[in-house]
This record gives sequence, structure tokens and C-alpha cells, in this order.
Amino acid sequence: MEDFQKITEYPSPYRHLETKPVGEILSEINAEDHKVADAVEKAIPQITRLVEQLVPRMRRGGRLFYMGAGTSGRLGVLDASEIPPTYGMPPGRVIGLIAGGDAALRRSVESAEDGEVRGWEELQAHDVTSLDTVVGIAASGTTPYVIGALRRCREAGILTASIACNPGAPVSQVADIPIEVVTGPEYVTGSTRMKAGTAQKLVLNMISTSAMIGLGRVEDNRMVHMQLTNKKLIDRGSRMIVESTGLPYDEARGLLLQHGSVSRAVEAFRSGAAPGVHKPSSHE
Repeated sequence: MEDFQKITEYPSPYRHLETKPVGEILSEINAEDHKVADAVEKAIPQITRLVEQLVPRMRRGGRLFYMGAGTSGRLGVLDASEIPPTYGMPPGRVIGLIAGGDAALRRSVESAEDGEVRGWEELQAHDVTSLDTVVGIAASGTTPYVIGALRRCREAGILTASIACNPGAPVSQVADIPIEVVTGPEYVTGSTRMKAGTAQKLVLNMISTSAMIGLGRVEDNRMVHMQLTNKKLIDRGSRMIVESTGLPYDEARGLLLQHGSVSRAVEAFRSGAAPGVHKPSSHE
């Protein structure tokens, strides 16, 4: 691993950043960011392989685990944390693990990523099984916390994938489905919270969104299972019901609050199990 060449650590092609005006810095960062989507596009076949195997496993009760350290770990925890409110999934179905635990979400935990055993121990604490899927996230592709966990998962017959930003990364060698998004040197040399982090975020969005669509958590293009956690989302859900049923807004809102989600409210309306709600006739 010591001889592995990390493109993410190559020197930035931009020099003397401290001498540049702010507008020039921002334009150069933006120019680099434009390269990210193209790099992700090249990885779509591998992302497709992962999602096509992930969804059937989740239908049978399997879970999705993300594992990473530093920025990579934080991105995994972020994506996992957004699944319940966005798609109404139980919190334990998509789980983000970060080297160093929750404390590492806000500050760096020294040497947390350097041990190969800790990641597998954390998975065991969650009673990981062969129905689950474990995705290791490591911009460099060399994080021992991730590599050790994926290696043990493969030995246990657990589906594994990896997301790295260097070609031929060591983490790719221990994953069933290696996803490599090669974004090149960073604007600030080695600062993988920039392009590499953006690429990882895009890939995680693609994995979780397409998986939730496959699991029936989206109808048409709507988040019909979203949690009603604030006025904005209640209003959004009410308008979805108005569009689906033709009900007046106030009746739609009442139906939504009664049933707790757009999907259940519309189902109740269509089945006639919504007492007190006037169902418009075909002549109205």
C-alpha cells in the first residue's frame, strides 16, 4: 500500500493561491468542480450493479451500511440520516458508521481510521448478516478501518462495495463492487473534502435515491412517504393529495394529518376509508 500512487494527493495545478483575488479563486474552484459529474458518469455501470443487487436484499429485510473515516464517514452518516425523513424508512434500515464514532462527526479523532479491526467490530455490534450490504467510502482508497471491515464482510458472505477516488485503490481489491470516481488532484493539494467529497456525495445520492425508488418509496416523482416534520412538508404533502384526489386543500391537509403520509392518505381516500371526506364525482 505504501507504493500506491494517490492521484488525490498529487500537487494542485494551481499555484500561489494566497496571491489570487477572491473572484479568481472561486472561478478556478468552480472550473475544477465541473469535472466531477463527468467522473461520476463513468462509474454509473458499477453503481448500477450495486443498486440492482442492493434492492432485492433490502426487500427481504437487509440493511445498507455506509462506512468511512473523516469526510467520507461524515458523508455516509449524512446520507443515512436523511433516509427516514425523506422516504419514511425506519432509522435502522440505512446506517452510517464513522471511524471514531459520533464524536468524529464534529472533530477529528486521532488515529481512529488506522485500525483494521474496529470497523468489523462495529458491524458485529449491529448484528450484520448476509442479507446486509456494506459500502466502504474512502477517497484515498487506503483507509484501514474500511479495508479491514470489507475484507471480513467478504469472508462472511456479505455483499460489499467501495467508493474511492483513485484508480486501482486498495479498497477496490476487497470489494465485490468497486466504484472508482477519479476526480484528479484537488485545488488545495490533498484536500479531498473538495472534489473527492463532492463526487462521493453525488454517488451516495444516486445509490440511496435509486434504491428508495426501487423499494416503492417514491410514486411518480413524489416523496409520498416523507415524514411530516414541519409546516413546509405538511403543505407540500397536502398539495400532493390535492393533485392526486381533487380534494379541497383543507380536506387534503386534514386527511394527511390523520394518516401521517401522502401515500396512506391517498390510499384511504381511494378505498373509501376516509370518513368525512367528500369524494368528488366524475361530474364535478
